[in-house]
Amino acid sequence: MRKAKKDRLRKAGWKVGSAREFLGLSEEEAALVEMKLALARSLKGRRLEQGLTQNGLAKRLGSSQSRVAKMEAADATVSIDLLVRSLLVLGATRREVGRIIARTAESPAT
Repeated sequence: MRKAKKDRLRKAGWKVGSAREFLGLSEEEAALVEMKLALARSLKGRRLEQGLTQNGLAKRLGSSQSRVAKMEAADATVSIDLLVRSLLVLGATRREVGRIIARTAESPAT
């Protein structure tokens, strides 16, 4: 969020903070959420780059379109290993997956 917008909200009486603060997450929990979100965003981006529909990816994974939608939304029922496996199915290398996770460690969880 831009500083000007934060300032306007504060002046209007709103409290501005991070998602971590709002949800009361520990540093470790926030890091896990950020990793999952980064993997989910990457999965969707890679799927779209390859011109695949959610159905097309689901067929490759032996899953359903609704499950792929949940994966891309980083739903709580989706495991990190399923996201990683799906990225590998789409051709991501272990190094690329590592970079996705590493980028989340470089920026603070919000």
